[in-house]
Amino acid sequence: MTDLTGQIALVTGASRGIGAATAQALAAAGAHVVLTGRDTKALEAVEQAIFDAGGAATIAPVDLSEGDGIARLAQAIAGRWPALDILVHAAAVLPQLTGVTDIDQNGFSKALTTNALATQALIARFDPLLRKSANGRFIYLTTSVATAPRAWWGAYAASKAAAEVLVDCYAQEVRNVSKVRVAIVDPGATRTAMRAKAYPGEDPLRNKEPAVVADRVVTLLGEQFATPHRERVNQSQ
Repeated sequence: MTDLTGQIALVTGASRGIGAATAQALAAAGAHVVLTGRDTKALEAVEQAIFDAGGAATIAPVDLSEGDGIARLAQAIAGRWPALDILVHAAAVLPQLTGVTDIDQNGFSKALTTNALATQALIARFDPLLRKSANGRFIYLTTSVATAPRAWWGAYAASKAAAEVLVDCYAQEVRNVSKVRVAIVDPGATRTAMRAKAYPGEDPLRNKEPAVVADRVVTLLGEQFATPHRERVNQSQ
């Protein structure tokens, strides 16, 4: 198993789904995990599950769409730890699925802010802490529609595609001048609330549990992957 003992990890979107599962898997591997998300009670539940399993965690409720939320989070982490070893960016919002001509501007703006602008802000604010780590890693969770757009998915796909480009550019910018490594991971079909919202008629039991994705992310963190790295998590992994 991957040993992350002594490492500090930040997980966005840690209150539920893949983010929560990843946070618990990181803690099980020995990392101290900082859990961030908008739902304080849900974060507390994940934190308690980590404690009950013998792990270490700290909650830091933040709405990534707030103007100074990410800056305050980075300042708080920098004030407690000298470096950040792992950042897993799992947070995202799914706007209403509709044709491009019918996209709601308010919903689209929220998706762009949370999915794209917040990604850039996370990179900007946490790059200094990742560079201070002997083995800094940035893991971005994406979606297949970011690179293979589909009808009715325009708003979500555009926001995630923008974020992917930012992450990929960042990976190329740091790979020869720092020890920071960057991976873009597509979880594939996974049993989450977001998936159920997007596919209300789908049998959720056909999809893998978030823990499958979480286990792969933790395993990847223990590998010496080249940057930028891309992969999709299959059911069998």
